Amino acid sequence: MASASGSPVRVRFCPSPTGNPHVGLVRTALFNWAFARHNQGTMVFRIEDTDAARDSEESYNQLLDSLRWLGLDWDEGPEVGGPHAPYRQSQRMDIYRDVAEKLLTGGYAYHCYCTTEELDERRDAARAAGKPSGYDGHCRELSAEQKAAYEAEGRSAIVRFRMPDEPITFTDLVRGELTFTPDNVPDYGIVRANGAPLYTLVNPVDDALMEITHVLRGEDLLSSTPRQIALYKALIELGVAKGTPAFGHLPYVMGEGNKKLSKRDPQASLNIYRERGFLPEGLLNYLSLLGWSFSADQDVFSISDMIAKFDVADVNANPARFDLKKAESINGDHIRLLDVKAFTAACEPWLTAPHANWAPEDFDRAAWEAIAPHAQTRVTVLSDITANVDFLFLKEPVEDEVSWAKAMKEGSDALLRTAREKLESADWSSPESLKEAVLAAGEAHGLKLGKAQAPVRVAVTGRTVGLPLFESLEILGKEKTLARIDAALAKLAA
Repeated sequence: MASASGSPVRVRFCPSPTGNPHVGLVRTALFNWAFARHNQGTMVFRIEDTDAARDSEESYNQLLDSLRWLGLDWDEGPEVGGPHAPYRQSQRMDIYRDVAEKLLTGGYAYHCYCTTEELDERRDAARAAGKPSGYDGHCRELSAEQKAAYEAEGRSAIVRFRMPDEPITFTDLVRGELTFTPDNVPDYGIVRANGAPLYTLVNPVDDALMEITHVLRGEDLLSSTPRQIALYKALIELGVAKGTPAFGHLPYVMGEGNKKLSKRDPQASLNIYRERGFLPEGLLNYLSLLGWSFSADQDVFSISDMIAKFDVADVNANPARFDLKKAESINGDHIRLLDVKAFTAACEPWLTAPHANWAPEDFDRAAWEAIAPHAQTRVTVLSDITANVDFLFLKEPVEDEVSWAKAMKEGSDALLRTAREKLESADWSSPESLKEAVLAAGEAHGLKLGKAQAPVRVAVTGRTVGLPLFESLEILGKEKTLARIDAALAKLAA
């Protein structure tokens, strides 16, 4: 695919380095990246770091690290370079000042001397009269004398862009044709009184100079699009831009209570999912479903499959709800798609401190590699592995009083004594033999296997649920298993 002008696709991802990366931000990066890769286009990564009070180098480094972890690479940008460097706005201030001056000289922008108090007063009056409360154009046509008078008062001026007096219509790639009337899009500021350029100027100027063909961004920025389209027209006439990009506004990502997922929401931070052990492939798979679908009957797919099929025209305009359970389920599917060796390696960070609560010398790699295929079928995030296999490496099973009370009913001591006898004479090279031993113990006490194995499981692992019991007993070994049953009998006797 090419742009409307026939030039190759060029998209951009341009976050501000503030706080931890947000899953909604990642979804936007993913859609841009998939669109670029599907169309053999260019992915431009740009940093919008003009807000010195909020931006931080730590957040900048987190952004780069997060994109690398996810595998969302870029063709131009920080650490890669490119023909439109630099790719950090804080290093492009001279460019913005030059463009702002051209806009003023060409009559596309003007100085506005209104104070905050005056603006608030006129907005309040407009609202009271039932009129639009945006900027009223007070300084649009000031004479030289009026400007001089304001400056003599010591007033400073911002620079405002002069919006056209006719409706602006464009075709959104997601939402179709949209029209904005002049009363809803008043003149707007592009340079602060201190000379610092605003987002409303720097973002479209960078898009123009970097020859971006498609702008895919969040729905929250839709209201600014007619402003940018008008600015592009001016930039084209000034020779700064070659054309206007196509716009596509991606649906909101909603959190609990059908409210827009904000940075303050507990489930919004990308770091949470990384720390819990989501696979990059699993998380990206789920995030792609927030506004797009692979097919009506398939939710789990590879990233390469997504690239092959992704079309922004298929993005749904309706808000998408972030469903943690579904995210975990899809991640679990991706875990099961790994070969056992890859799964074993991926779990390593959760088998050592600070995640693991056993001493390093008690970790048994042979036991871990033996249990891994069974564990792979049960976990949805990699961090689940710690609690699933800790019984193998702890000197004693976890003391879970809730599980103990649930499993150790009246008569459990007699059952455990019988199970111990049967297990002691069982063939420990076969999980099936261990199952038969516990089954026989249950039958001796009038219990089916499910009821009979519950006390054994809690005695040996400390929990009522976990990995397949008899495979676990085989890997733990006869000596440790019988010792733990003895300890449980002693506890029951006490």
